[in-house]
Amino acid sequence: MLAIGMVEFNSIAKGIEAADFMVKAAQVELVTCNTVCPGKYIVLVSGDVAAVQSSVEVGIERGNESVVDDFILPNVHPAVFPAINCTSGVTALQALGIIEAFSIAAIIVAADAAAKAAAVDLIEVRTGMGIGGKSFVTMTGDVAAVKAAVEAGAELIKEKGLLVNQVVIPSPSRRLHTAII
Repeated sequence: MLAIGMVEFNSIAKGIEAADFMVKAAQVELVTCNTVCPGKYIVLVSGDVAAVQSSVEVGIERGNESVVDDFILPNVHPAVFPAINCTSGVTALQALGIIEAFSIAAIIVAADAAAKAAAVDLIEVRTGMGIGGKSFVTMTGDVAAVKAAVEAGAELIKEKGLLVNQVVIPSPSRRLHTAII
């Protein structure tokens, strides 16, 4: 079973150090480790559930007070990776849902929950670059599905106190379509 895990740090130096420990601690694939605004660092790993759990636990331990957020997602929804890489292939915009968070880790968890909650297509998961360290996910589908998906994803972020906003646009303008997709 494919799992992913992330640790988000407010220190670049601690993030790089923790990334080294994370990949040495367990048999995981390093999906990404890089800086994000404003001066944060993220480490995303994948592998089997036990390996990802071990790796993330080591990252949290090494990062200590520098850890902003973290997650472990077993059985991640297949639409999450294409949305993170902006390769979702969505070509038609129906209702538009947006969830915005203060944490990159939280938005990936929200995107997974949204995709699992209702029949929506994830368009993009934007992870902190050029937007002040915030992140957001966009999705499309019929109005009821988008409302259910946005609510499911936003609820997880609310629990952590990291939700900025959530919006559902039932009938977005065609002019917005070209900007979003």
